[in-house]
Amino acid sequence: MAIVVLWKVVSLRPIPAILCGVGLLLAFALAPAVFPSPFFRTAMGDLIPLLVIAAACIPSAKNAFDSRGHTRLFWSLMTTGLVMWGFNQACWTWFEVVVRKPLPEPFQGHIVLFLHVVPIMAAVAIRPHRADEREGLLPSTLNVLMVLVWWVVVYAFFVFPEEYIVPNIPVYNLRWDLVYSVEGAMLIAVSASAFFTSSGSWRELYRNLFLASVLYTFSWEAMNGAIERGTYRTGGIYDLPLLAALLGFLWVAIAGRHCLRDTQMMPSLTGAGRLLAPQLAKLALLSLPVMAYWALFLSHDQPYVRQIRFAVAMGGVALLAFLVFLKQHLLDQRLLRLLKHSRRSFDSLQRLQGRVIQQAKLASLGELIALAAGELEFPLAAILANSERMAASSNLSREQLANAQKIGQQARRTRELVGDLLSFAQQTPGEKSPVELKPLLQRAVQMEGFKLENKRISLTVESSSNSGSSSNSKDALPRVLGNSNQLLQAFLQIVENAVEALQETGGGRLQVCLWREGNEVVVQFADNGPGLRDPERVFDPFYTTKPVGKGTGLGLSATYGVIQDHKGQITCYNRPEGGAAFEIRLPVLRTTAPFAEAARV
Repeated sequence: MAIVVLWKVVSLRPIPAILCGVGLLLAFALAPAVFPSPFFRTAMGDLIPLLVIAAACIPSAKNAFDSRGHTRLFWSLMTTGLVMWGFNQACWTWFEVVVRKPLPEPFQGHIVLFLHVVPIMAAVAIRPHRADEREGLLPSTLNVLMVLVWWVVVYAFFVFPEEYIVPNIPVYNLRWDLVYSVEGAMLIAVSASAFFTSSGSWRELYRNLFLASVLYTFSWEAMNGAIERGTYRTGGIYDLPLLAALLGFLWVAIAGRHCLRDTQMMPSLTGAGRLLAPQLAKLALLSLPVMAYWALFLSHDQPYVRQIRFAVAMGGVALLAFLVFLKQHLLDQRLLRLLKHSRRSFDSLQRLQGRVIQQAKLASLGELIALAAGELEFPLAAILANSERMAASSNLSREQLANAQKIGQQARRTRELVGDLLSFAQQTPGEKSPVELKPLLQRAVQMEGFKLENKRISLTVESSSNSGSSSNSKDALPRVLGNSNQLLQAFLQIVENAVEALQETGGGRLQVCLWREGNEVVVQFADNGPGLRDPERVFDPFYTTKPVGKGTGLGLSATYGVIQDHKGQITCYNRPEGGAAFEIRLPVLRTTAPFAEAARV
């Protein structure tokens, strides 16, 4: 209950919260004068800091629960550090208030107290406000583990031997205080760096954390000095700055809660420089071999202790090397995914660019052809009518009659060419309805098969519900929204081109495959003929490999326009095993949409 009340009080607006904090400090300072009992002073000096730490854990944990990504990792680490701090304070309270015994020497809780700064330092070092330079959540977590492992190794290397292996309390206390002071100085430096490279809500949070870290480090140094002089008493004057520092960490958690509610802790893009956590991890890995060398060759400890220090350092090297390898592996995998994504994006961009260029060609050429074909229609009609009239006249000689017939024949051929041009230029979207593609493909193959004289050419149609499926059920394939006549003409054009290519080689096979792939129906025309001479130019208007007089080069261009009008895609390529392949992708008809609305798409 006291924790909740304390949290509610500090959760007020800044000025009332500051006044409440100042009031708590004054009450803490004046209480021993009102209640002079030594036990009351000890209980107050242990319980009030414990309550403040517990109150700070609540909003910090709530921040971690309500955030995500690197921000969640930040608050999770902050909560871990506060919980470890609270555990050490609870141990002090147990010995001094409940059991009423002095702390044992050495005190196991000092290990937790030493390590509680590491998660807080790591939280600041990952810098969640640097949204533009994130490594990824898992690599950042590995960076945190590397920093934590390094500090554990440092404790085991410098402090642990004199604590338990060859107990030497004065040396142990001296080294523990020295290493803990270095740890506090690094927390101050990391917080200051984060403060100067951030903005907005993050800058305010780092400022509060920096001030709280400075106050805590100096209050702890003052407390240690008083302990060395024998003037420290729990709940005395030296605990005032420590309590103020704890209130500072509580305010960091509360302010973070305000920021999370007001701005959702949006990352800041301000600031330059490298991420700090990877740099600390690199320094940690490089420092351990130096420590091992010092322990083995420069230390004046007993051989047994030197071997222990060397083993600790090399064990830390092995563990850190494993974490570095794991992190590099994860980064390599991420890089490969990014490269694949970039490749797919580049290929999609190229295809889109090709489609835009092709559509621009067709649009501009269609306008020109429509104008030219319209102008040619009337002169051709007059030439054809006069040639037919001349051919029907009985006053012409045999040579004149032959010339009139040739004029009419060429006029009709020219008229057919003009008709093809007009048909290409005036491609208008036809009325669309649900269409089953397999019957259209079978019809196109049958129509072309009736004209085949070369019995060595085979045409087949196969379908499946999914690529790789063996189902031959026509009903397994969904329908598409399209114009059956236009699609039939498009399929006929591709089949005719394939048959002509197979006739040049004396025979072969054209296999038409039909399957569903995601939200598309895929139609593939694959033959084993000579292949395409220039696949990139196949859909260009007037591009043809046929002899002069046997093709206009507009058939596949018109097919391209039909597929584009049906919101689909058509591509062609040469198969590795030989022959050419045309692939058409058409979107599946959405059965949930009203038919009238779908027909207008």
